[in-house]
Parts: sequence; C-alpha cells; structure tokens
Amino acid sequence: MLRAVRSFVREQVVPREDEIEETDAIPEALRSASRDMGLFGYALPEEYGGLGLSLSEEVRLVFEIGYASPAFRSMFGTSNGIAGQVLVNSGTPAQKDAWLPRLASGEVVGAFALTESEAGSDPSALTTTAVRDGDDYVIDGAKRFITNAPEADVFMVFARTGGAGSRGISAFLVEKGADGLRIGPSDQKMGQRGAHTAEVFFDGVRVSADAMVGTEGTGFRTAMASLAHGRVSIAAVCVGLAQRILDETVAYAKERSQGGRTIGEYQLVQGLIADSQTELYAGRSMVLEAARAYDAGEDTKLGPSCAKYYCSEMVGRVADRAVQVYGGMGYMRGVAVERFYRDVRLFRIYEGTSQIQQLVIARNLLR
Repeated sequence: MLRAVRSFVREQVVPREDEIEETDAIPEALRSASRDMGLFGYALPEEYGGLGLSLSEEVRLVFEIGYASPAFRSMFGTSNGIAGQVLVNSGTPAQKDAWLPRLASGEVVGAFALTESEAGSDPSALTTTAVRDGDDYVIDGAKRFITNAPEADVFMVFARTGGAGSRGISAFLVEKGADGLRIGPSDQKMGQRGAHTAEVFFDGVRVSADAMVGTEGTGFRTAMASLAHGRVSIAAVCVGLAQRILDETVAYAKERSQGGRTIGEYQLVQGLIADSQTELYAGRSMVLEAARAYDAGEDTKLGPSCAKYYCSEMVGRVADRAVQVYGGMGYMRGVAVERFYRDVRLFRIYEGTSQIQQLVIARNLLR
C-alpha cells in the first residue's frame, strides 16, 4: 500500500499542485482515485469499510501522503481523524453503522465543529448551547475555522448542555441541511488553498436525543481523545512535507550555479541542508515512537503533544531554510518552496497551538 500511495502522490498529485493552488480545489480525478484506494477510511475500522490501520501504520502512510500539497491530505484527513474518531471512540452502534461506512468510502465528508471565536486554545470556554426540549436538543451558537465545512455532510458539534467548564460539554451529530444550520463563505487563508474552512452557524438547530455522541457531559473528553490521535497524524504530515521541501532544496542546490560553481558546493548552503536533514530525522523518529506508544496504550497524551509541537515547528524551519537556499527565487510565486512556506505556517496553530502543546507537556510532567 505504501508503494502504491507513494507512486500515486508523486506521479499524479504533485504534478497538479499548481492547479490546486490556482483553482482552490482538489481535482475530481484525484478525489475519485483517493476513494478507490481507500484513503477516505484508512484510520477507520475494517468492520465499517475502512482499512483499520493502527496509528503506527497510519503515520507511515501519512509520511507519503504529506509529501504533496497539504490540501490533498485535508480532503480525507478530517474524516479519518478528528471527526471520524469521535464516532470510533464514542459513537453508538447505530451511529457507527449509519456513518462510518459512508465516511470510509468517501460518500460523505465529516467535519469537527469545536473551535469558536472566543474558545480556540481553550475549548472548555465554548458558548454554543444545546438545550433539552422534550426528546430533542436545540443548538444555538457559532463555530469558526471549521475544516471541510463547505463540503461536509455531517458535523461533530460540541455544545454546552450543562454548567461552566469542560464537564458541561456534549457532542452531537448534525447533518447537512438541518433547519437553522448555515455555512459561511470559505475563508481566504494565507496558504493551504484547496483545503476549505468556514464559519458554521446554528440558529435553533433541532436534533433528536439520539444524535448525542456518548453521554451528556462527556463531549470534552471525546474531543480531547480525537485531538490526541490527530496530533500524531499532523506531526506525520509535517514530516512528509519536510521531506518534500528538503528534496526540492537539495535538487535546486545541485543545479543552481553562482560564481562558477553549484550553490550546493558552498559550505554555508551545505550547513542549511544538514540542519534540515537532522531535524527531519529527529521528527520522523519522534512520530514513529509516539505512534508506537499510543498503540501500546503507554502514552496517549505526552507523546502526541511532543510530536506535534516539535514537528510543526521543525517543518517551518525546514521551509525557511529552503527559501534561503533558493534566495530571490524562493520568494517568487509559482515556486514550490514559496507555496510550502505559506502552507506550513498553519501547522503550528491548528489542533492545538505550539503554546498549548507546551502547556500539555509541562503539566503532564509536573503531575
């Protein structure tokens, strides 16, 4: 499978990256081929039509997927990751039967609706409410920066059903087209074109009590479990993209000449390349170990945060060095490393900022 995905990414996805950037969309041919390869369900259980990969297997696959534009991975990453894992970890048998096979096949797209304008790094402060009304819940509020919102068929929505703090939060399944559900226009972002985010508004959205995922008040714990898994996967994306950026850097250093020599012959350029390779090597090793410990049940908190923190920062440094090696050309639109320089900046922000990872790491140690 790794060989097949590697060939697909490098021979079919990479050549269309400029098209993705220009059109802000993934070509339907790539979407269809991804469905056929099972990429929409690689982390979902086999019994529901997924590939059932362990996290250790998943990260090796994501190293290959991450070699291309981040928008490609985003197309199916949320359904496999933070949205799909909500159902895997906490869904009822009926909810799993209804949605996981369709997510795994790519028939439907999932979204994870947690972040709000004043509840990002601290989602326990969210203000979206779900009020019980007979056999239903009525949801009111708004979410921001929700990945896949413009295309999503089902939203994992986190809303307050009780008092203040994390214990008052519950999770709900909300289907596209529900009365009172409105999706804002796609956000205009610095990078990662082709991966769409938007605001999501809930104005008296009525869902049945059966739409609750897990029990009342357990939503925050459900969200954190999904995010821990997602952080290791995001770290793997960063490793894959760092490898791509380094490959672009080395190729350019071998062909670009200045002063009668290729720039790769200059020791200061070699130093930049060496630093990127060393950090990439460390990041890859960290992700593999974090995934192994996660699968073994030894560490589902500290390792994921360490990996996400280090690798998201690492890929930013690798991209910065790439632009430096390219010089003026690295600042020009249409050059891959310029695009990646913009794309990678988001990794330090979503699924827990670097500063939140620092808090998670330190608090776990101090405990």
